[in-house]
Amino acid sequence: MPHRPIENKAMLITYADSLGRNLKELEQTLNGPFSGAFGGVHILPFFPSSGDRGFAPITYREVDPAFGGWEDIDRIGEQYYLMFDYMINHISVRSAEYQDFLRHKDASRYHDFFIRFKDFWANGEPTPEEDAAIYRRRIGKGTYIVAHFADGSSEKVWCTFSDEQVDINCQRSEEAKRFMRETLAFLAGHGCSLIRLDAFAYATKRAGTSCFFIEPEVWQLMAEARDAAAAAGAEILPEIHEHCFIQMKLADKGYYVYDFQLPMLLLNAIFTGKTRYLKNWLKLCSPRQFTTLDTHDGIGVVDVRYLMPDEEVQDTKMKVYELNPGAAKIFSEVHGPLDKTFNTYQINCSYYSALGESDERYLLARAVQMFAPGIPQIHYQGLLAGKNDYALYEKTGQPRDVNRHNYTLEEIAAETERPVVRQLMDLLRFRNTHPAFGGRCVLLDAGESELAIRRENGDAWAELRADFAAMRYDIRHS
Repeated sequence: MPHRPIENKAMLITYADSLGRNLKELEQTLNGPFSGAFGGVHILPFFPSSGDRGFAPITYREVDPAFGGWEDIDRIGEQYYLMFDYMINHISVRSAEYQDFLRHKDASRYHDFFIRFKDFWANGEPTPEEDAAIYRRRIGKGTYIVAHFADGSSEKVWCTFSDEQVDINCQRSEEAKRFMRETLAFLAGHGCSLIRLDAFAYATKRAGTSCFFIEPEVWQLMAEARDAAAAAGAEILPEIHEHCFIQMKLADKGYYVYDFQLPMLLLNAIFTGKTRYLKNWLKLCSPRQFTTLDTHDGIGVVDVRYLMPDEEVQDTKMKVYELNPGAAKIFSEVHGPLDKTFNTYQINCSYYSALGESDERYLLARAVQMFAPGIPQIHYQGLLAGKNDYALYEKTGQPRDVNRHNYTLEEIAAETERPVVRQLMDLLRFRNTHPAFGGRCVLLDAGESELAIRRENGDAWAELRADFAAMRYDIRHS
């Protein structure tokens, strides 16, 4: 089906079954209580999957029947520009590709599709120094799972995340490159205008390095993905959680980027009443970006390093946990004692709860997001000013689920009547329709507790003036 072009209108981030039970109810919500609030929708992985709530895809060719079918995706795509996920770093251990590898080993078409330790490391294993250098996410575990072949043999293959997600040899395997090209073309063929490259920085690996965003290899892989998507009429958005210099490098080469820095900078400004660090970033960040305050994962801590002194970053983190003792308890249960060090990758907390569930603070933060350079993305629970869902965490044991509440249509109807949600919807509709946001973004002079942003496009203008000491803002416009 034809693509809707990427528009300078807000994008909703949601699972297929988080706003209603399925894609049909999601569409009903978009065109009902959310009407006019969004131009685009990022539908988080809706494929059959064996784990990580969709991020361990078994195949990209199907929609999980629990959510609906391609006809439902296509129908939403006729009304909104869409973003889908491609997990460039990994695939499910239950995928046809990995299962064929286990059955046929070296005779498999996919014999080099995965990263086999015996081929990657000079001696079949990393040295202690090489292992220590790896930027890892499997805390307390190795960077591998063991492949058990049908012939009774076994060997180690690279695994960055869970045991359900085996890494793809996307740098060196022609079969893996073909898989990427064909999958990106298939997704674009279903009306996807923007393809999010999940966990992109982990996909480039070289012995003796961190195996995270390895240059120059990363640029070759990025170009291959960009060209494959472009051939089918889509763009790419690499998902990378790290310090801002990586995002700035991507932006310098013309790629769309995420602004994962804004959430912590805004929290700091609201907690301290000082806007110095926030204003500095707004001067530096790319206009070709998608801004976030919340995502399906968490509030990034590593992303903001070097934009504030380490002490300020940690004080901001600890303030969130002070306001949310339940979130602090979850962190301690999973990761160990909480302290003022960089032992926190992301804070698992809804943004509304992170701000102490204060409507005034929350609307101030969202107003800044509307005026910041780039296109705003709103996580579905944040759209409804949702509080932490500790009951869901207790049920699943997954810390990120505190910010992944599944809303029924009845809940949505009730939540959209809350004044804070109605005002946020008004902000989104204003952001989507006022012509000033199609032009340039100008940071105006303001006091140490203030922020002033002006958007201009020809004769059209809109201006935000915010006072972080008084916790209020004012919007004026042509």
